[in-house]
Amino acid sequence: MAQSLRQLFRDYLTEWRIQHNRLVTKEGHCNIEYSNVRYKNWSGFILDFWTTLVEIHWTFLMFFFVASFILTWFVFSLFWYCVGGANGDLWWQNPSANHSACVINVYDLTTAFMFSLETQTFIAYGMRAITTLCPGAIAIYVFQVILGTIIPCFWGGVVMAKISLPKRRAKAIMFSKMAVICSRQDTLCLKIRVANLRKSLMIGTQIYGKFIKTITTTEGESIIMDQVNIDFSVETGKDNPFFISPLTLYHVIDQKSPFFEISVETLQNQDFELVVFMDSVAEYTSFSCQVRTSYMPKEIKWGYQFLPIIFRTEEGKYHVDFSNFEKVIRMETPDCAYVHNEKVQQHPGDGTDNEGFDCDL
Repeated sequence: MAQSLRQLFRDYLTEWRIQHNRLVTKEGHCNIEYSNVRYKNWSGFILDFWTTLVEIHWTFLMFFFVASFILTWFVFSLFWYCVGGANGDLWWQNPSANHSACVINVYDLTTAFMFSLETQTFIAYGMRAITTLCPGAIAIYVFQVILGTIIPCFWGGVVMAKISLPKRRAKAIMFSKMAVICSRQDTLCLKIRVANLRKSLMIGTQIYGKFIKTITTTEGESIIMDQVNIDFSVETGKDNPFFISPLTLYHVIDQKSPFFEISVETLQNQDFELVVFMDSVAEYTSFSCQVRTSYMPKEIKWGYQFLPIIFRTEEGKYHVDFSNFEKVIRMETPDCAYVHNEKVQQHPGDGTDNEGFDCDL
C-alpha cells in the first residue's frame, strides 16, 4: 500500500513537472512569463483597449462592464446634485413651497443618483423629471442620454466579439494526447491523430510543427528554444486535407528530421518539445483560427500504432468510433531510424521483413 502511494506521488510529480516545464500546454496556451517590462510599454495595452477587452478573462470583463455603468451613474449624479445645489433645490437649502426646481424630486444625493440611473437607462418612473428652467441641466441631460446609448452598444460589440472568437471554434479540434513512432511503408514515422468534432468543415487546413530544443553552438553560445520545422502529411497529401473525419498525421523520420539521431533508448532522456500547429478557416463563419498542442518525450510512444477509428457499417455508411481515438497497439518497430534506413537501402524489396527492424546501438 505504501509503495503504491509512493508510486502515485512520483507519477504526480512527474506529470506536474512536465506541465510546468512545457512551452505550450496541451490546450494550446503559451506557458511563458514576462518580467522587467517597463511601465511605459503597458501604454500599448491601454491604447489598444479593444483588443485588451476582448482578450481578458470574463471575470474582469464583467467587472469593467458593471463598473462602467455604476461609475457613470455616480458621476452624473454629482452633476445633478450640483445643478440642484446651484438652483437651491436641495432639502438642506430649505426651498420655499412655491420654489421652481431644475429637476423635480431631486433634493439630495440619493435622489440625484436615482435620476441619473433613470435618465441613462431610459426607465423614467415618472417621479423625477427635468424642467425647462435650467439650460445647463438640459445640456447635461442630452449628453447623458447620448452616453447611455453608446455604452450598451460598445459592450454589446465587445461581448459579441469575445463570444465569436475563432479560438472558440478551435475547442472542437482535438489532438491525441500521445504521439507514436512506428514503421509505415519502409519508413519510420511519427504519428499524431487530430479530429474535428463538428460536422462543419475546416477549410484550407495547414498542419506543421516546431521541434523546440535548447542547443549549444560550436562557439559555446547557448540558444534557448531553437526551432526546427517539422513537416506533416496525411494519406491524401500534405496540402489542404479533407478534414471531415479524424486524420492521422505523419512525419517521416529521415536524415532531415531532428528525430533521426534519436533511438528508443535515448528518447526519454531527451529534452525537447514538439509543438504542432493547425491553421484553418471555419466553413460557416469564415474565421481563421489556429489550434496548438505539444508533445514532450514522455508523451511519445515508440513502437506503437493507433487503432483504426473509421469503419463502414453494414449499410455502407461511414462510422467514426471515438473510443479508439487514443488507443494504441504495440507493433514491431526498429529501434532507431539510422540503422533502419541503411538496411532498407540495402534491401529495398524487403521493407516488411522483420530482419530490417533490428537495431543494435
